[in-house]
Amino acid sequence: MRKLLWALAGLTAVYLVLPVFIVIPTSFSDSAFLEFPPKAWSLRWYENFFTDDTWLDSAVDSLQIAFQVTLVSLVLGTAAALGMVRGRYPLRSLVSGLVMAPILVPYVIVGLAVYAVFLRAGLTQTPVGFILVHATLAVPYVIITVSSALMSFDRRLEQAAMNLGAGPVTTFARVTLPLIAPSLASGALFAFVTSFDEVVTSVFLSGPDLTTLPVRMWSGVRVQIDPTVAAVSSMLLMITLALFGAAGLTRLILRRKA
Repeated sequence: MRKLLWALAGLTAVYLVLPVFIVIPTSFSDSAFLEFPPKAWSLRWYENFFTDDTWLDSAVDSLQIAFQVTLVSLVLGTAAALGMVRGRYPLRSLVSGLVMAPILVPYVIVGLAVYAVFLRAGLTQTPVGFILVHATLAVPYVIITVSSALMSFDRRLEQAAMNLGAGPVTTFARVTLPLIAPSLASGALFAFVTSFDEVVTSVFLSGPDLTTLPVRMWSGVRVQIDPTVAAVSSMLLMITLALFGAAGLTRLILRRKA
């Protein structure tokens, strides 16, 4: 039975990783179409990404939106986690369910609802519109990571700080915040990736004035079959792996210092 489980896990891992071994070689193809295996090797599609203003503009827009979403999500998610873990109020379970609803509702439904409301409010094709929607989707991930840290947090440390004269704000800044910093780092990473990779709701908000990189990639596959998509996918994969590696290393360092 154990061997069967190991075999199933191995097949699942191969199934998940196999596209990577196809996309990366394809990104170095010299063909004008997506071709695997490549008949000739070239960096033309990487060059095309860095010389094409439409691709660069979309990448810059996505980065700016993702950074702002990360900041907003950290503030709102941390506050919500504190309220959910330590708060005592009526209908607590209902409030918690509503806060976590964005990751449970299909993104297509969220996109349609957001488009109907934002179109009237004039928020489509605007950074504010993207930030509002992406933050709504990212906040639950911050809540999950911060809540887990708060539930395992020893509150006697806060009580000791207050007994020594520290106020609530000072106690949170100098005791609570450093101890939950690894979870905040994880939440920030999830929020950034959620915003930067979001394509479903972004399709409803994008347009000629503002198109995020995932939407540009979706168009490149669906309409133009542009091999630049393979180059962008390969770079995003490497960046994502680097971010998760850096987050893991930062979490380890912070734990040792704590």
